[in-house]
Amino acid sequence: MYACAKFISSPAVVRAGSRALYRPLSASVLSRPDVQSESSVAVMPQNPLTQVTLRGFQTSTISRDIDTAAKFIGAGAATVGVAGSGAGIGTVFGSLIIGYARNPSLKQQLFSYAILGFALSEAMGLFCLMVAFLILFAM
Repeated sequence: MYACAKFISSPAVVRAGSRALYRPLSASVLSRPDVQSESSVAVMPQNPLTQVTLRGFQTSTISRDIDTAAKFIGAGAATVGVAGSGAGIGTVFGSLIIGYARNPSLKQQLFSYAILGFALSEAMGLFCLMVAFLILFAM
């Protein structure tokens, strides 16, 4: 047991293992292996596959990734208004049909109000879509 622990914690193994872990994965795989003494080569070969298996994975938080995710979340939240615009247009024309059914003589006046309501509701939906595109492409 003591001999096994002594072999695993030899300075050559610790040095080679820590070197493979603190370097980025691309640098570990693509760069030339360092010149090693024969004792460390015998204990731990320094080929790229060994370094890849030694090293699990590297996580790095890049602020650009977080900013991109925030942009997509904000743009998605801004497009919710487009659904509200569709509901508003449906309500306007539903009310037009009910008003026309109650009093057919007001057809022309009700239709002009319905077109005004449609235009305002559609404008709000387009403004929401414009804000979503501004969040995605202008910021």
